[in-house]
Amino acid sequence: MQEESSLRRVGPRRGIAMPFALLIIVSAGAALSGCSSLYTESAAAGAGIAGAAVASQVTSSAAVTTGIGLGAVAAAKAGVQYTQRVVHRNTQDSIAKAAGPLAVGGVAPWSIKHTVPLEADEHGRVTVSRTISSGELDCKEIVFSVDQDATQKKPASSAFFVASICRDGTNWKWASAEPATERWGALQ
Repeated sequence: MQEESSLRRVGPRRGIAMPFALLIIVSAGAALSGCSSLYTESAAAGAGIAGAAVASQVTSSAAVTTGIGLGAVAAAKAGVQYTQRVVHRNTQDSIAKAAGPLAVGGVAPWSIKHTVPLEADEHGRVTVSRTISSGELDCKEIVFSVDQDATQKKPASSAFFVASICRDGTNWKWASAEPATERWGALQ
């Protein structure tokens, strides 16, 4: 009986502080790495570790500890998905801003430089393929490229996608419900 309690005993705050420090270090490193999958997995793993550490200080019930750990992982994944949606929305707004003033057939460059490098900075070209509607509801269909510069290991390449944009006051906004699913994944 004495052995069991000595195994569970942890110094004050150390049992909680170490996983939180690990979570912060892993999340910061992953967030600044520019690798979205590393960011996603690191946040989930760090949240699971931190949640389990906190739960073990609160209760000795395995079911409750598991529930707290799973809740922490779910919250971390929701946070990751939110940040990815923000990054994607910023990219979409950049493309829409470049395409908005173009006439049908016009071509313009677009680019995005992310303030926090969760994903790589990107650039390409955009053209208006047709006007969907004009007047009170101005909308256009666009074709945009995501251009990859040449490196010593691979030649330059472009991927092409189709989307819709509409005017919202003086700004042009992304209007596709499922914009290029291959490009964005399940997240807009």
